[in-house]
Amino acid sequence: MTDAQWPARDQRMPVTLVDSPHPAILSDVEFDKRIEFRFQRRSGPGGQHRNKVSTGAFVIDVPTGVIAEATENRSQVKNRSEATLRLRMTLAIAVRTISLFDGSLENSVPVSVCPIENEVRQKLVKSKLKFSQTNPDRAAALALILNDLHAAGGQPSLIAEAWKSTTSRIITLLKSETAAWILVNEIRGHHGRLPLR
Repeated sequence: MTDAQWPARDQRMPVTLVDSPHPAILSDVEFDKRIEFRFQRRSGPGGQHRNKVSTGAFVIDVPTGVIAEATENRSQVKNRSEATLRLRMTLAIAVRTISLFDGSLENSVPVSVCPIENEVRQKLVKSKLKFSQTNPDRAAALALILNDLHAAGGQPSLIAEAWKSTTSRIITLLKSETAAWILVNEIRGHHGRLPLR
């Protein structure tokens, strides 16, 4: 397959497809409706100041079965917050929804597929794709960019214009999350393309 070519849907790498909107982009209120928490003690370092109460937070996204955890803090509240953030990021990488580009027959002109995702996308475009590690919008951006890259066969150059960004800015964001970087290179490998560097 040559570069700058959109793969047909039946040629794409198999992924777990879920209904739109992508769970990583949901508001805190909507996201909380999907998840369940479990708290327990965790073994590990810390001596007398650890494991006196159940502070380890384990969170599951009920519809997909995806799990995340946080046990490093002595505060249950901090662990809960961190586990929720990690779950959003795990979902951003683990599951796909229909790409913005799937509404187009030629894939060259993006067409609205999910109004909620498009609203979030417009907000993210204004951010110039620059996010701190703890910014919850980072998971939303990665989820939607990975949707688009799955549709584009792993080619950031094909989606950069829709994000009003550059290929290098998209690559920088992908590199900031190892699992996202690995996924994009798996998509590229599936289509016979060299890995991004």
